[in-house]
Amino acid sequence: MKQLKFRKIDIETYKPGKSRIGNIKNLIKLSANESALGFSSKIKKNSFNNKKIDKYPDGKCKILRKQISKTYNCDFNKIICGSGSDEIIQMLCQLFLNKNDEVIVPEFSFLMYRIYSKIVGAKVVFAKEENFKVSVKNILSKTTNKTKMVFIANPNNPTGTYITIKEIKYLRKKLNNKILLVIDDAYFEYMKNKDYQDGLNLFKNSKNVFILRTFSKIYGLASMRVGWGYGPKDIINELFKIKPPFNVNKLAQLYATEALKDKKFIIKSIKHNLYWSKKLKKFFESKKIISNSPGPNFFLLNFDFCKLSANYVLKKLEKKGIILRDMKIYNMKNKLRVSIGSSRENALFIKTLNKII
Repeated sequence: MKQLKFRKIDIETYKPGKSRIGNIKNLIKLSANESALGFSSKIKKNSFNNKKIDKYPDGKCKILRKQISKTYNCDFNKIICGSGSDEIIQMLCQLFLNKNDEVIVPEFSFLMYRIYSKIVGAKVVFAKEENFKVSVKNILSKTTNKTKMVFIANPNNPTGTYITIKEIKYLRKKLNNKILLVIDDAYFEYMKNKDYQDGLNLFKNSKNVFILRTFSKIYGLASMRVGWGYGPKDIINELFKIKPPFNVNKLAQLYATEALKDKKFIIKSIKHNLYWSKKLKKFFESKKIISNSPGPNFFLLNFDFCKLSANYVLKKLEKKGIILRDMKIYNMKNKLRVSIGSSRENALFIKTLNKII
């Protein structure tokens, strides 16, 4: 009997951070960069039980796209929604990449950029970072006549660093016009640095820049799986042709629409992040743990100058029911990533880590 033939893909499966530790209850999960304050009270107050979930959702997410357009002052016709920004990354790779095309990603970056690129047969080229920061110079040096796309997250995950307005404009200027620059704005709301600007506002009218956004971070809708992309109309039109017909479920569309209306929640979340990022940064310095400057809702922790190793600290914290992200999956030795949690979670994390180190 003949065996089925199928393509074997040379990739490592994405491995999310831990969500459970044995039978320990009341875990503190600081491993996934999720919202510290949960989600908007507008969602909690509104009951969506009367919505007919037996009917298919709007395949074009018209109401959600209109609210995105209103909130961010951008063109409705240049917006597409997906089941998380992951799906939009996948669709971009399907649309732009053929076998042996090249995609440039930073040395340390969101793993789905490389995974989806490899699935369609493209070659992933890594641009070395400098002191855990995306290097524009190194990205440009890696471009060839086979380069079709460049992915960057700004600020970057998992390093927490960012490139400035000047640097990102220079990158787009020097890249060949035929190369699509994809900027992931997943954490932009938290950034209050004067030399930073989100991709949407920098390249709203660009013909060769595509912006990714998510509701999983500051909006607190990670389990809903909803994100959106913004780019030239011709690209958006083609993405609509290849996207699944009902890719964003009805509740996700409703929740995301309501979340966009609650500006007070976003302001509260930003203030919370600013307060705790400064407090945590000082604490890490007192323990000789090197970390990125305050900005996004997480820190990359470097234990090279600490008296204890990252793995030792990770295991000790897990025994106390506190989960951080091990950076070995990113090929980063002696590093952990910690999300900024609620006030109670942060205080307990500091207290526990203070006893360990």
